[in-house]
Amino acid sequence: MPNTIDYYMTTMSPFSYLGHQTLRAVAQKHGASIRVKPFDLLKVFENSGAVPPAKRPPVRQRYRFIELQRVADYRGMPINPKPKYWPVNPALADHTIIALVEAGHDPLSYMERVFAALWANEEDIADRAVLAGYLRHEGFDAEQILMAAVAPGTTAIRARNTEEAIAADAVGAPAYVLNGEVFWGQDRVEYLDHVLASGRKPFSAAPFMDK
Repeated sequence: MPNTIDYYMTTMSPFSYLGHQTLRAVAQKHGASIRVKPFDLLKVFENSGAVPPAKRPPVRQRYRFIELQRVADYRGMPINPKPKYWPVNPALADHTIIALVEAGHDPLSYMERVFAALWANEEDIADRAVLAGYLRHEGFDAEQILMAAVAPGTTAIRARNTEEAIAADAVGAPAYVLNGEVFWGQDRVEYLDHVLASGRKPFSAAPFMDK
């Protein structure tokens, strides 16, 4: 039976961007499916004790800028660690992904374009016209998807994805969940690759937690 990876992400996450292509390659390599679940990163941060970049101590802010450049170099991807349209509200972009999933479409190539729009191409992913252009480029009915993106049901799905991510112990974005085991961060894609290759049983923190 093929494995399914639950992919918790948000379009405003640079590390989701940096891990996206590699995740796709790993899933394809092992015949695994990817279930995309955009979520509210700030709510996940509240649960995990993390804070947005601007509220972190200067030493951590500096290290984040170095890490973004280092990972982009390692992955062979372009990045602007401090993009023009930042901070940005990712809700509409996230909701378009949910709308695509709900309509039975594969959103992964569209997501790649939206990630790059923010982190490499200096575009505003909160701009409806920007998203419409990428939807059309991928062959989707842009108006139909954008209408579905602002429907109450789509908002409810993102909220449910957020609750699921918290229940799965996601610390931030991206988080990949395979058989109940969470892998946090783009630098864990290689670990995910190893698990899919080895077929080992999922690890759990439960035996080591105080009762």
